[in-house]
Amino acid sequence: MHLAGYRALGLDFTYIPFAVTDVEGATRGMRALGIRGLGVSMPYKQAVIPLLDELDPVAERIGAVNTIVNDDGRLRGHNTDWIGAVRALEEVTQLRGARVLLLGAGGAARAVAFGLAERGARVTVANRDLEKARQLAAAVGGAAAPLDAAALAHDHGVLVNATSLGMAEVDPRSPVPEEALREGLLVMDIVYKPMITELVAAARRRGATAVHGGRMLLHQAAEQFRLYTGREPPLDTMDEALRAQLG
Repeated sequence: MHLAGYRALGLDFTYIPFAVTDVEGATRGMRALGIRGLGVSMPYKQAVIPLLDELDPVAERIGAVNTIVNDDGRLRGHNTDWIGAVRALEEVTQLRGARVLLLGAGGAARAVAFGLAERGARVTVANRDLEKARQLAAAVGGAAAPLDAAALAHDHGVLVNATSLGMAEVDPRSPVPEEALREGLLVMDIVYKPMITELVAAARRRGATAVHGGRMLLHQAAEQFRLYTGREPPLDTMDEALRAQLG
């Protein structure tokens, strides 16, 4: 996605994956080499925070960083995951006042929860570990429920899966019984491997509106693109590259 965007705009940027084992050394290297930006993946989204000079206010509230921007040696941490989630949903609905059932309470779910709260949605966090659900719900002014509340999806207007259920390499099953899905419900699965998860497929069969995880992935990368380059990302070109990669 990033490379396709740079080429489309004729920018002298490249995007390279690094297998980092020393996160402190990586941030020193970023300063020393003048690397403009880093995308941070698990397990370093929290560990990198003490190594940065400042945080974007929303990233600070979320407590996780997935993007670092280097301005003349000063490193600022951002979180674009929440932006990706809300923009993917806002392509098809209005979030202010929406009743959202969010499945999961891990790092990804935390970013989504804060993004939903930022947009004025009413969030219920459902998680296998109910105490974690309560902690996240308290942080965003929402409610908590056990994970089997997914069967009560019909009581909400929006359902978001932010668990690992649905990932081909983890557990391909849907976290929601198909009979709980209905026409008029908006379903988003943040899992993007596969792009059409069992949850997305079931939602479509039941007449619900379904948003696959590729949309969140695209929009979070587009925001990274803006932060790195200061330019508006060529979204269609980046989306085409993403679809070609994921199939």
